[in-house]
Amino acid sequence: MAIATRKSPLALVQARHVQDLLARHHGVDPADKDEAFPILGLVSTGDRIQDRTLIEAGGKGLFTKEIDEAQLDGRAAFAVHSMKDVPTQLPEGLMLGAILERADPRDMLLASGGETRLADLPEGAVLGTASLRRQAQALAARPDLKVVPLRGNVDTRLGKLREGEVYATFLARAGLKRLGRSEAESQPLEPGEMLPAVAQGAIGITACTQDGSAQDLLKPLNHSPTELSIAAERAFLARLDGSCRTPIAAYVHIESMDFTGEVLSPAGDIRWRKTMTFDMRDMTMSKAVEAGHALGEAVKQEAGPALQSALKLT
Repeated sequence: MAIATRKSPLALVQARHVQDLLARHHGVDPADKDEAFPILGLVSTGDRIQDRTLIEAGGKGLFTKEIDEAQLDGRAAFAVHSMKDVPTQLPEGLMLGAILERADPRDMLLASGGETRLADLPEGAVLGTASLRRQAQALAARPDLKVVPLRGNVDTRLGKLREGEVYATFLARAGLKRLGRSEAESQPLEPGEMLPAVAQGAIGITACTQDGSAQDLLKPLNHSPTELSIAAERAFLARLDGSCRTPIAAYVHIESMDFTGEVLSPAGDIRWRKTMTFDMRDMTMSKAVEAGHALGEAVKQEAGPALQSALKLT
């Protein structure tokens, strides 16, 4: 039963982790895991496009299109995704079969001068990012910064940082840790300073809706608290927009039971943020989705027509 994934180094690490979990939970000898659960590496449209932002190219679904097709045409039973890249609406015929326990969702600021805080960057520093969310959040804190597009995988972006193409950039700590990068040991940005992307740090595994055997194999891998948190965050995103065309962030903090969501103008000069309690002791999937919709609606009501006016700038 093949596992479809992007061919990027991080995606392959994540797919191998899922392969290991499937083998361990279902009694497959590690020597036989490649035969039982072979990995099908694919190049996504999103990976091919490096000369423009995802907004210009067509949205976050560009990272999942080829992988979805491999499942739907029978080449793969499973597909492994970084959940922050998965559209809120899955293609017909596919479902989320499991979400692994979430890793650290925080962003990290990496800078040529070693700075780890936006406040410490030099005046007018060039910041590279392809994320509209990170751009808006950075400009909200430091409107003097010059933000330029920066695409590519972790190694590509770190290379451009070393070469001086940009002074600073952002990377997700979860990805750096999974790759075993030393940069992951620096101080991350706390959610109060930079609220993470919806579902950042979580790995999801999809299966075909008609493939009951694949779904059964995934059940032991699912981490319920993460699944509920991600459902709420994705419902918040869906209520507001659901694409990468809007600077949206949301995060359920399982320990404190705080659920915070925000929307910003692309220039970062306007921000709408709300927080509610997300009680994991009394949470179901339907309640999680309701919570996400409610928080999204609260933000929309607070922003009013100003939200649509701001987003016309994208």
